[in-house]
Order: sequence, then structure tokens, then C-alpha cells
Amino acid sequence: MKRLQWLATVVLSAVVGGATAVWMTQPGVSAAGTPKLSAADYQEIAQLTNRYAYGIDTCANNGYDYADVFTVDGVFVDRNSDEGFKQGGRVLARGREALATLIGGGSRGCKTKLVWTDWSHIMTNLVVTPAAEGASGRIYLLQMGMKGPGSIERHGGYEDVYVKTPNGWRIKSRTHVRNKAWHAPALQSADLN
Repeated sequence: MKRLQWLATVVLSAVVGGATAVWMTQPGVSAAGTPKLSAADYQEIAQLTNRYAYGIDTCANNGYDYADVFTVDGVFVDRNSDEGFKQGGRVLARGREALATLIGGGSRGCKTKLVWTDWSHIMTNLVVTPAAEGASGRIYLLQMGMKGPGSIERHGGYEDVYVKTPNGWRIKSRTHVRNKAWHAPALQSADLN
């Protein structure tokens, strides 16, 4: 009899545990109507940000590896440079061709040495939040090599909008912001640096 009770407990635990695991991996909707993200969604978005770094640093596939982390109409916005900050954000590229060309690929053929050609993009502290459209994110940008070999410094961060496409998660918009863009107001400087 004890063996039968033990077996019933094991089977019941397996069924409940399996059902819970399946339920937890299913995309849902919160009470506010915002879709929930699965663990796989978070992981795919993290991989997307890593592919972005490799794409911009290497100009691989003539810049299209970089461009392909964006949606077809994806946009890169500068709110970090002096001019971009003064304008409150300026679009530097929209769409696959423009994005590939922005980093030196496309019509440039990855032959043009750009200011960041010898830098390495290191993105860290990714925070992803479910949003009605898909997800939003913030991530710090560290640059190796900006001030010579071996140097490393923070170079603002990115504010992203991610959407799920038939080809997986993609960046719909990425805005490069200054270091203090997310600081509490009392800790900000007028130029957010």
C-alpha cells in the first residue's frame, strides 16, 4: 500500500510539475495587457545585443550581419554626440542598406576606416522590460580602445525597442544616449555627461 501511495505521489508530482513548466514557458498577458516574455525571449534578446556588437566591430558580411539584427525598417538614433544631443536625437540610419552603410559596409564595402574601427563594443547590464509592442531595453555601452590600446570607458548606453518577427527578435529602434541619461534628476548634468 505504501508503495502504491508513493507511486501515486510521484506521478502526481510529475504531472503537476510538467504542467507548471509548460505553463511558465508559454507567452501570456499581464493584467495590464502587456505580453509576458519567456526565458527564451530574454535569452534571444540578449543574444541579439551580442550579435550587434560583433556586427559593428567586424563589419562582417559587408555590414549586413549588423543590419540584420534590426527589423527591415529598423532605425539607429544618435542622442549621444554633441549634434545628436542638441537636436534631441537624430536618425543616422533607417533600413537594412542604410544600417549596413552606417558602419562602413553596404556601398562602402567595409574599406572605409571609421572612428570606431579599432574599438570593441562591450554591452553590459541589459535590462529588458515587456512592452505592448514586444519589449524595451536599456544597456550600458563600454568601449575598449577609444583612447588607445587597452583603454576602456563608458560611452553612454542604448535605449532599445525590440519586436518579435517571423525571423525572431529584432531591434526596431536603438538610441545611443549619454552616460547620465538614466540617472536620478539630482545626479544629472545639463549635458547628461
